[in-house]
Amino acid sequence: MTEYVPQITACKDGPLLVRGAVQILGDDGHVVDSPRRTVALCRCGASAIKPWCDGTHKLIRFATTDEAASADG
Repeated sequence: MTEYVPQITACKDGPLLVRGAVQILGDDGHVVDSPRRTVALCRCGASAIKPWCDGTHKLIRFATTDEAASADG
């Protein structure tokens, strides 16, 4: 089986999409079993299945901001 270079994509107003062979650790330091090769990690904090995204960000109207632009302005 060929391993892919890990890739993380931050979705606007949504989760982090993680593709490839990565090891995800929980807040207790233990490995969290990944259900598939590409996973969506919650960024809004409201998912019922953390660390995975369950789409709740849409219901709560989670919005990402450009922190670098905010700090400069």
